[in-house]
Amino acid sequence: MKYNRILLKLSGESLMGRQSYGISPAMLEQYAQDIRQTVEHGVEMAIVIGGGNIFRGLSGAAKGMDRVQGDYMGMLATLINSMALQAELEKQGIKTELLGGLAIEPVCKAMSRRRAIEAMQEGRVVIIGGGTGNPFFTTDTASTLRAIEIKADVILKGTRVDGVYTADPEKDPTATKYERLTFQEALSKKLKIMDLTAFALCEENNLPIYVFDMNKEGNLLRVVKGEPIGTVVTKE
Repeated sequence: MKYNRILLKLSGESLMGRQSYGISPAMLEQYAQDIRQTVEHGVEMAIVIGGGNIFRGLSGAAKGMDRVQGDYMGMLATLINSMALQAELEKQGIKTELLGGLAIEPVCKAMSRRRAIEAMQEGRVVIIGGGTGNPFFTTDTASTLRAIEIKADVILKGTRVDGVYTADPEKDPTATKYERLTFQEALSKKLKIMDLTAFALCEENNLPIYVFDMNKEGNLLRVVKGEPIGTVVTKE
């Protein structure tokens, strides 16, 4: 295995599947199967999911809602998605531990580095909801923070595109894919991979980001094994 301990970052929108809102049971099942297949190969895994399929604090603020209140609502949305994934994984026989930037008894305990690492070492998939627990931070930043805390080898950013391109491949047919990038190259080219706070944390802590298509079955395991199917962003 190329990566032994990973943090998988999923967007909330990815859980919608072909729906325009909410959680697609079919997509949830597919993700859980891929996660189960990967964990069964001995990989230690933590997962952070966004909440954009339910609520985004920024869009609420754009419509006049208080930003802090909106961000807390977004954090709760990430916990709803985390609970849904937890239920599906356990249905498929995978043991899990749900932790949160916000501790909500009896749903989840507060995130702690020691608790997360112990759970992974015991073979459980750790799902971390609730963002950082603070407003004004995205789930990109939360996933980076958690990856650094648990000493992950890499952040795997699962998207619906098979890597980072020169332009949006869904809009520009001439867009070409990068196989490797440095953080500085990505910044200078203004490639929107993660927000700037998350990016700075990754660069400072020498934490690579691997962008790949999570919607294709089996891709998660391929990435963990080291197959070059996406784009890797590194310090050098």
